[in-house]
Amino acid sequence: MRHRVGIVVLMLLAAAPMFAQVPKGWMYRVDRSTQASDPDAPGDIKLIPAGSGLRAIDPQAAIYWKPAGKVTGSYTLKGTFTLLQNTGNVEYYGLMFGGSDLAGAGQNYLYFIVAPDGTWLIKRRTGDSTESLSEKTPSNAVKQPDASGRCTNRLEVRVGAGKIEFLVNGTLVDTLPKTGQAAKTDGIYGFRVNHHLKVQVNGFGVSKP
Repeated sequence: MRHRVGIVVLMLLAAAPMFAQVPKGWMYRVDRSTQASDPDAPGDIKLIPAGSGLRAIDPQAAIYWKPAGKVTGSYTLKGTFTLLQNTGNVEYYGLMFGGSDLAGAGQNYLYFIVAPDGTWLIKRRTGDSTESLSEKTPSNAVKQPDASGRCTNRLEVRVGAGKIEFLVNGTLVDTLPKTGQAAKTDGIYGFRVNHHLKVQVNGFGVSKP
């Protein structure tokens, strides 16, 4: 009997997904591609300490957060994102906030993201569905990769009593009223990195007025 139990345990371990490495205290959720024309890359997701920040290596898209990282009311969330190589894919990365049930079927969060083509985007995720709160918009404020394939963008979300301001490198690119899909801003904060990207994240955190 003991022998059979050992075999079952080994089988379960072999079947367990071993596809991510994250620092202690952090969690992640994979958002796998369902498009044959834009498949995920092979390899393991990694979030590793690098310099004074974190480095996300994402063959598949993922969100990252700390369960204790919750904020309510008025606040400012910011982070500096350095794209480490230009893969030629128009994939987005940036801030995630107002999150709840991030590990469950009812995952819900807002995200403010930029891409190597110089566009920014604001979306709401609810379960497996997403809704754009602002369409993909080009802006000179969004830095694009240089000859080395790198670029750095400082993103900031300012949540107030009745509105949300979105800034890229100190430039205000959009303001949304806290209504409809933008009404819920209390909750967990973190960041999102889409597939095929390697991104360094520095200065990530939240502050209260």
